[in-house]
Amino acid sequence: MSPNSNTREKKILCVDDDPAFLDSLRIILEGAGYVVYTASSSQAGLNTYKQVRPDLVLVDLMMEEIDSGVSLVKDIKALGPTPPIYIFSSVGDGLNASIDYSTLGVNGVLQKPLSPERLLVTIQAQLQQAGG
Repeated sequence: MSPNSNTREKKILCVDDDPAFLDSLRIILEGAGYVVYTASSSQAGLNTYKQVRPDLVLVDLMMEEIDSGVSLVKDIKALGPTPPIYIFSSVGDGLNASIDYSTLGVNGVLQKPLSPERLLVTIQAQLQQAGG
């Protein structure tokens, strides 16, 4: 997917405790024209969120603690109107079937390992739906 005017200046916050995964996300998303911010813990993610106010947030479900991704989503939601939020999971495809992700306060679950094409299509569709 090549950069276009729809992706320019759209800010995406990626929160994951795996530095290699964050690097790959940065390469994929910056290659598509997004401005990428990363954080390696839920606390750093919350701090970055408050500073940047991104257009979309990608959060790992399980980081330093088993529920830190969910806790981060709750902390972000407590700050007021939020952008679309997606959770990454390596738990297995069963997560989509067994958990109603809307109860977590997220827009969807993205399965690890990620398909770059699916990631970009999902993000672009969500940002267009969100008005941009």
